[in-house]
Amino acid sequence: MQYDFNKVINRRGTYSTQWDYIQDRFGRSDILPFSISDTDFPVPVGVQEALEQRIKHPIYGYTRWNNEDYKNSIINWFSSQNQVTINPDWILYSPSVVFSIATFIRMKSAVGESVAVFTPMYDAFYHVIEDNQRVLAPVRLGSAQQDYSIDWDTLKTVLKQTATKILLLTNPHNPTGKVFSDDELKHIVALCQQYNVFIISDDIHKDIVYQKAAYTPVTEFTTKNVVLCCSATKTFNTPGLIGAYLFEPEAELREMFLCELKQKNALSSASILGIESQMAAYNTGSDYLVQLITYLQNNFDYLSTFLKSQLPEIRFKQPEATYLAWMDVSQLGLTAEKLQDKLVNTGRVGIMSGTTYGDSHYLRMNIACPISKLQEGLKRMEYGIRS
Repeated sequence: MQYDFNKVINRRGTYSTQWDYIQDRFGRSDILPFSISDTDFPVPVGVQEALEQRIKHPIYGYTRWNNEDYKNSIINWFSSQNQVTINPDWILYSPSVVFSIATFIRMKSAVGESVAVFTPMYDAFYHVIEDNQRVLAPVRLGSAQQDYSIDWDTLKTVLKQTATKILLLTNPHNPTGKVFSDDELKHIVALCQQYNVFIISDDIHKDIVYQKAAYTPVTEFTTKNVVLCCSATKTFNTPGLIGAYLFEPEAELREMFLCELKQKNALSSASILGIESQMAAYNTGSDYLVQLITYLQNNFDYLSTFLKSQLPEIRFKQPEATYLAWMDVSQLGLTAEKLQDKLVNTGRVGIMSGTTYGDSHYLRMNIACPISKLQEGLKRMEYGIRS
């Protein structure tokens, strides 16, 4: 069917983090938000129908995720979308990708040991690492003009340190939108194997990849010392329904994770609506995804044209993946604090400061919204900066 992503849906009054609680992040509620990573689009029809059908059943008891329907939806999705074969034994449920990552950080490192990361980085990971009393070991990616290239010498130096036990990879990368190439992944795997570093790969944005790039799961290059964490929630806009999964090729590590999930935290009974939505999304959502990617690409094209015309000081390179625009604002001549003041209090628009992700010279803007909202947001951004 044809989806109308131009349709504006009022999300206020739904307990939406992005819309109803925007004041928590920006200090005021009368602004247009482009912040947290969910979309302003409705879920696929197949997902909505599956949820409505399940809700007709009036009992919501404890739910088992370890079944063929659940696992096959994931296996078939990766097969059709990425032409890879996933062993069903590898698949484990998790309440969230971040829970999976935090759990494997504790499983595969000790307090005081280091977790290597590529920066800038999704802000939650700073807390996950440091609040678990691990040490952040950053490896800075190159600029947009350098295609967010990897500094291999620095990466090698970090990985060879005896304290470094884990590399936390985000593929595709948030906030830059970089998709790591097969050659890059092979080199990363080789270095981690050389220095006995465990790879945790967060692949939650893996479905929204544009034509010039190609995503490959890191498990295609190694099945030792690796876990891949993923979810359907970013692609199909269902994070409020809760649910994620992971691929762990090693049986011993699967048992360790299940002990953490079930025995230690009592989280193994999945959200039934999360399970139903994921299966419906993966079983019926391919057409939705194709149309979504096309729409997002058009939004990025509009953003690029607008910036070149109205705000040429802002440098922007379209990402290879995600719906996040990572914009270089260093040539505006404003501090991050002053820029946020202008955007929020003059322009009345909420766009995330790059400081949140580790680089004060950037803004991160979520463009997964109807084009009319994006157009209004960019007008507000221009007004705030020029005033």
